[in-house]
Amino acid sequence: MPYEALRPEGAGVGTHIIGRNTTRRGRKVQEAVAAGHNLLLIGDAAATLVDVPDRTVQTVVTSPPYWSLRDYDTADQVGRNEPLPTFIKALVGIFAEVHRALADDGTLWVNIGDSYTSGNRGSRAPDKKNPARAMNVRPPTPEGLKDKDLVGVPWRFALAMQEVGWWLRSDIIWYKPNCQPESVRDRPTRSHEHIFLFSKSERYLYDIDSILGPNGRRLRDMWDINTVGFPGAHFATFPPELVRRCILIGSDKGDYVLDPFLGSGTTAAVAQANDRRFIGCELNPTYIHVVLERLNSE
Repeated sequence: MPYEALRPEGAGVGTHIIGRNTTRRGRKVQEAVAAGHNLLLIGDAAATLVDVPDRTVQTVVTSPPYWSLRDYDTADQVGRNEPLPTFIKALVGIFAEVHRALADDGTLWVNIGDSYTSGNRGSRAPDKKNPARAMNVRPPTPEGLKDKDLVGVPWRFALAMQEVGWWLRSDIIWYKPNCQPESVRDRPTRSHEHIFLFSKSERYLYDIDSILGPNGRRLRDMWDINTVGFPGAHFATFPPELVRRCILIGSDKGDYVLDPFLGSGTTAAVAQANDRRFIGCELNPTYIHVVLERLNSE
């Protein structure tokens, strides 16, 4: 996709799209950031983040692909069928670039789900209550785990991030009152996911009064937020309210918000609606059209 710009209705600055094969891509990213433009970067996160200048971003809100749960039908995607250690290493490497691009008092909010071992089955049949769970390929069972084990992906990821220098500040439980039904009969239906709050430094921007809990209390680490469907091409989205909380707590108006796994563009849309600028990276060019329609409509 060639480099182009548009001005979504209501946006104070243009949204610039920079393709993976754009000549002078790094220079174009730097010029757009210097001018305060929003950015959509097409390509895998590790490659596109290299072009984002140091300390540009104030907060990051993202949900990377979940391991062994979805096939996004895109080459070079992470989480589809690579071994678990390879997946964790890839994510930590991507967030190393995020660390560089993040302000010294910046924060990183990562929504990540868990999965169960495959018993070394190479595929997964669709669940009648959740057809999207079907996959033609699946990674092998991680060493030391058994068939039907809960893998513990979120905490394996969080501890790996902690080991490379991130401050792990909170494990927020996202409780889904309207969670997806499951056909299992030998364990409870899963109704929560993790949101990890990381910081780059010991002290960081955290606007404690921007979001309050019930009865005006300070926000606690259990968030009851319904899932919200999105009628676009991307079937795995997190709800705008979840993203709004992270953005308002971790940034001020005019700051840059980053999502290295942009998908259907929830983070970009919420940032725009709250007077923030955004940078989004997306591997699949098909989703860029979804994002642009969303930015224009919202």
